Amino acid sequence: KYLDMFSSLKILAVVPARGGSKGIPRKNIRLLGGEPLIGHTLKTAMSVDMIDDLIVSTDDNEISDVAKKYGAEVLNRPSELATDNSSTESVVIHVLNKMAEDERHYDVVLILEPTSPFRSTQTIIKTIKLFDSKDVDSVLAVRETKENIGNIENNIFLPINPKAPRRRQLRKPMYIESSTIYGARTSFLLKNKSLVSDKWTPILVTDDESIDINIEHDFRIAESFIN
Repeated sequence: KYLDMFSSLKILAVVPARGGSKGIPRKNIRLLGGEPLIGHTLKTAMSVDMIDDLIVSTDDNEISDVAKKYGAEVLNRPSELATDNSSTESVVIHVLNKMAEDERHYDVVLILEPTSPFRSTQTIIKTIKLFDSKDVDSVLAVRETKENIGNIENNIFLPINPKAPRRRQLRKPMYIESSTIYGARTSFLLKNKSLVSDKWTPILVTDDESIDINIEHDFRIAESFIN
């Protein structure tokens, strides 16, 4: 186990895992490398001693049973928070409110999507430690890219940085939001109902960690990575 004696923050980790999935049916419990997809996230989170409590929020009995086998606590999610349009924030706020009913309060909440099976313990620990700074309210994972990113308007490609060198090696890196990990002070999240901050603090993750499984192609990439 990864132990850190210096953090006095009370940390909750939430794994949001609903049963419905358009891209890959039953993806949260589909086997990846012989293990249910959600199991990879639960094992990693449980190896971090700085996390005080780990809650799986789900509307699905099968996911609930799998999560309990890994030793996670499960909170049943109401159906109105399990639609395609339900925001992650609303799900996490529901968990925080339910915990508060039992006098369980937290300084920081981490959001660990089960679709990111290769998130490292080190990334979780680094995210928690960022909250030792009073200036940090919300953290998101980002990955670096030197791709030429732009928009298409009137069938014309408009690069975001039109002066970027043609040679990839010479370009300044840009950064893309990754769903690998999010973190927020609970006070900030409950007040703003959003993870987005004017001072959103990034944590850089590797391309491997940022593999996000949403469609069949992603699953094939993850399988080949594990193999």
